[in-house]
Amino acid sequence: MQIIVDADACPAVVKDILFRAGPRMKVNVTLVANQFLRTPPSPWIRAIQVPAGFDVADARIVEMAVAGDLIITADIPLAAAVIAKQAFALDPRGEWMNTDNIEERLSIRAMMDQLRGSGVQTGGPAPYAPRDGKNFAAQLDRFLAKHKHSEAGERR
Repeated sequence: MQIIVDADACPAVVKDILFRAGPRMKVNVTLVANQFLRTPPSPWIRAIQVPAGFDVADARIVEMAVAGDLIITADIPLAAAVIAKQAFALDPRGEWMNTDNIEERLSIRAMMDQLRGSGVQTGGPAPYAPRDGKNFAAQLDRFLAKHKHSEAGERR
């Protein structure tokens, strides 16, 4: 299991949480972005810079993801693609996207795109708040504890 981060728009607080959690839990964390990213020195953390372009980073993430990986993204189509590969998708606010809710999220996204396309001002997401970072950290900790526990059981 690895953690792959859609890092271009990922909040710094989320990256900091992952930079601590990866080494602590001995899980590889890979940030994928179309810009240079500074990462702390650690054998558990790396950054991949992809060429600029529409969905280039997303395509690389989908290519890298395998069943059981954790993908950090707020991008709903990317989440749908990795969920189809049986990976897990967690957004930076600590909300899970999964087979139970991804179709609804895709539909809402399409409707909002259509509204924006017709000139309706839909606004954007609420500003990232401290509680979002806390919720993300709590969900990540639960996931890693559960995954590490099940991995240990598989090795017996």
